[in-house]
Amino acid sequence: MIIQTRSYPRAALIGNPSDGYYGKTIAFVFSNFSADISLYQTPELEIQPQELDLTLFNSINELVADVKLHGYYGGMRLLKATIKVFFEYCLDCNIRLDEKNFTIRYASNIPRRLGLAGSSAIITAGMKALMSFYGISIPKPILANLILSVETRELKISAGLQDRVAQVYETPVFMNFDKAIMDRQGFGDYHPFSSELLPPLYIAYRTDQCSGSEVVHNDLRARYEYKEKEVLDAMNEWARLSTDFKSALEAKTLSKLSALIDRNFDLRRSLMQISPENIEMVEIARSTGASAKFTGSGGAIIGTYEGEEMFAALKEAMKQKGIEVIKPQIVNHK
Repeated sequence: MIIQTRSYPRAALIGNPSDGYYGKTIAFVFSNFSADISLYQTPELEIQPQELDLTLFNSINELVADVKLHGYYGGMRLLKATIKVFFEYCLDCNIRLDEKNFTIRYASNIPRRLGLAGSSAIITAGMKALMSFYGISIPKPILANLILSVETRELKISAGLQDRVAQVYETPVFMNFDKAIMDRQGFGDYHPFSSELLPPLYIAYRTDQCSGSEVVHNDLRARYEYKEKEVLDAMNEWARLSTDFKSALEAKTLSKLSALIDRNFDLRRSLMQISPENIEMVEIARSTGASAKFTGSGGAIIGTYEGEEMFAALKEAMKQKGIEVIKPQIVNHK
């Protein structure tokens, strides 16, 4: 029997990047792209390499182009770390695993290094497959923690819980990572809600601007730990923006949402260095009347629009710069 699992890219709608700093966020996953895992029992344990794990190139130019587009790492290290974390969790919880081996392979069409949580999607799908193979159930909040630890503890990648929570719950989620809550229960307060509450949204992304989130967040983490006032104030405001956004959704005062989204990005721009290519995407979107902010660490943006005429204008304006625009197919599993 072949076990097949799937996970989706994440879009941070409001509040990021406060998720790694005891803030509040709203995020969802969307099914326009996916990371897929296949796992089946075999005599030996094997992780099969895929396209992003290639070590053979036709020329040095091809190697350099591949690194610029995809970074230095494929998915094999993600799955290797996932298997280790899963095994250690079961060991710590006195969960006995059947003595059987498997072959695991992945495939992903999620645009990489664009702030869409493609790496954690592979890890999440991998965890799902291991749970199914061994017949293990892990509570969602704990599962999100484990998925985060694969990157932060095992692979030393700076990251927050937001991506993993959205990918585990597979529905829009309001997340409160208040320090007192985290210290008390080991995870945040997560409040799933229906995508029907959300306004019309677009996502735009470019494939010529790739900067992994570890580059962005390493500097921010250092400034936060140094207790730089400007950074601490920004974290508090991002949290307030998320609360205000949630209130506006519940009250169905959708007219307030675009201003909150724009403020999220403007605050980020005042605090961090942002590449001209990323600024250009936001400015193009706003020139059509749409709101705009990063979906994650850069390379892709999200925002609201009013009506199909505005969406068509947005898509045409982005096309001039080779930027893709989609309407996210929001996953709404309960």
